[in-house]
Amino acid sequence: MERTLIKNVKPGTVCKIQGFVENFRNKRTMAFLVLRDLTGKMQVTIAKEEHPEMAEELDKITLESVVTVVGEVVANEYVKLNGIEVLPNELKVESVAEALPIQDDAAIDLKMDYRWLDLRSEKNQLMFKVQTLAMQSLRNFLIEKDFLEIHSPKLISTASESGSDVFEVKYFDTKAYLAQSPQFYKQMAMASGFERIFECGPVFRAEKSHTNKHATEFTGFDLEVSYINSYKDLMDLEAEMLTYMLKNIKDKYGDEILRLYDKEIVVPTLPFPTIKLADLYEELKTRYGYEIPAEEMGDLTTDAERLCKKFAQEKYGHQFLFVTDYSAEKRAFYHMRDEAGVPLGYDLIWNGVEITTGAQREHRYEKLKAQAQEKGLDRDVKHYLEFFKYGCPPHGGFGVGLDRLTMMIFDLSIKEVMFLFRGPNRLNP
Repeated sequence: MERTLIKNVKPGTVCKIQGFVENFRNKRTMAFLVLRDLTGKMQVTIAKEEHPEMAEELDKITLESVVTVVGEVVANEYVKLNGIEVLPNELKVESVAEALPIQDDAAIDLKMDYRWLDLRSEKNQLMFKVQTLAMQSLRNFLIEKDFLEIHSPKLISTASESGSDVFEVKYFDTKAYLAQSPQFYKQMAMASGFERIFECGPVFRAEKSHTNKHATEFTGFDLEVSYINSYKDLMDLEAEMLTYMLKNIKDKYGDEILRLYDKEIVVPTLPFPTIKLADLYEELKTRYGYEIPAEEMGDLTTDAERLCKKFAQEKYGHQFLFVTDYSAEKRAFYHMRDEAGVPLGYDLIWNGVEITTGAQREHRYEKLKAQAQEKGLDRDVKHYLEFFKYGCPPHGGFGVGLDRLTMMIFDLSIKEVMFLFRGPNRLNP
């Protein structure tokens, strides 16, 4: 008999269900199990006098053991769990569980040691259902706009952008690096005439950061678009894409997120508010007395980033805020600059956390080469510069971390939302 997912079980049928034992009461004449699979929970009720052959199997059962049950599904108004139960004629213990080494209230690092057990919880499984829908939404949104999906290499011959914060690996008789960004290959796709591309894949950062939002390996979602008129086209595209994603999540999982996490999913309004960096600092000074040293004015500090949550809500009634007009010193060499030398790009802040850096790219070979030389990178990016020698459309793009998106949706730390977290002190399991 084929297995039936618990969500599809109907009274008046005979079905086979399989899952973990969430609750178990073994009385003198009756036994009650609650089985859990990814889709739901089901009560199984066994009259022991009618099924003496099940006694041996029942004696094996412990919490979190894996069990297969075949039986009749009946309606029962006294069953609190959806008003239905399974009366089995077959019971098999597939795997006996030892006593669990963690509980729901265990410290986060202990939970990470036993992540495969931690992930069994209803809350965690909901989180990954939501993350799956988030990824599907991003992908579908772009495919509907004629984007191509690419998969760029993660073993590269030179450091992705700056020569720092990369993992070096042995590669036969030479050395290679783990890619800290698909940036250069996204732009190669523009030079290839692909025009609109996106990629979802692993990203590696050799940063010894111990914050609640950094990881040494995470899943990045990147895109690049040709023939843009301005970086503002990218901002409009991203705002529309994220709004589409959040609406889908609210429609499908909003009630469950509210029940399990006590968190309301807010679908943002369009357009997202935008402010120049210098104007933002002026607002933060006036409103909250936040002053920043002159030498740090060209970039957004961590403290200022956090204050953006309060500022965006107070001034715009919005969770999102685009910040533009950073200094060239603080931006990557491949960002296009205006006549005054200001990079044509932005950061997107969501509830006080930066989730995106985006920009129009410099596609003109000589200017790009000069900007690389300015930062002392012309030798490191020699092969990259080749992409622009033979004609390349005006283009731009951005990247957002799928894990950081999940972190923001649930208001959790990066450790809690990743399937398996990797950090400076975490390489297992």
